[in-house]
Amino acid sequence: MYTMQNKTLVVIGGSSGIGLRVAQMAADEGARLIIVGRHQERLDAALDFLTRRGTNVQTYLADAHDHDLLADLFEKLLAFDHLVSMVGDVMGGGFVRSDITVIRHVIESKFFTNVRIGQLAAGKIREGGSMVFTSGTGGRAQDACASYVGNMGINALVEGLAAELAPNIRVNAVSPTWTLTPFWRDVPQRQLDATRQHFEQNIPLRRLASIDELASTYLFLMKNGFVTGQHIAVDGGIMLGA
Repeated sequence: MYTMQNKTLVVIGGSSGIGLRVAQMAADEGARLIIVGRHQERLDAALDFLTRRGTNVQTYLADAHDHDLLADLFEKLLAFDHLVSMVGDVMGGGFVRSDITVIRHVIESKFFTNVRIGQLAAGKIREGGSMVFTSGTGGRAQDACASYVGNMGINALVEGLAAELAPNIRVNAVSPTWTLTPFWRDVPQRQLDATRQHFEQNIPLRRLASIDELASTYLFLMKNGFVTGQHIAVDGGIMLGA
């Protein structure tokens, strides 16, 4: 297993939730951090939180969906060891009744933005480093059409990049199911409660994942030097009966 000591980790979408916890865990093992986010207040809060813990951290304000800004960001970055992308908007609903504009946006966010991240990161990651993307599980195309397509796209992206970049860079993905995180901060409490109940009833383990259970999987994929081209479902077995 590799160590995170003195490694530089870039987390795109790392100012809150799972991304911030991944960054914190990596820092606890000696990593230097570069946190990228699109909300200045959350970035400032993350910077303050991590700095108070004695972490070596830089932050950059950038919306990864703007591919020109994304290219400018990578132009500024020096070589680094690992990249984690939390990027990907979501939606519910099937193909027939969903707004085509929303479908297009979610696929653009989840798939094409991560393709561009992979292209740009490939020229910056040091030998022996890795990329870890965020896919997803727990739904079918008729329930979350664009999210489903985006997740399948991420899984294909991971396989393709892993083959193209071997043996120097490993590429994997973590596939969580629905988890209660700050990502859902704008959703009404009643809706959150209903969603939580639905998943707790349908996940065979009868509970949701903790943020630590998810974040630790990203760390595993960065540190295990013999895993590449994989997407690991951290979903409590929700797809077993689907």
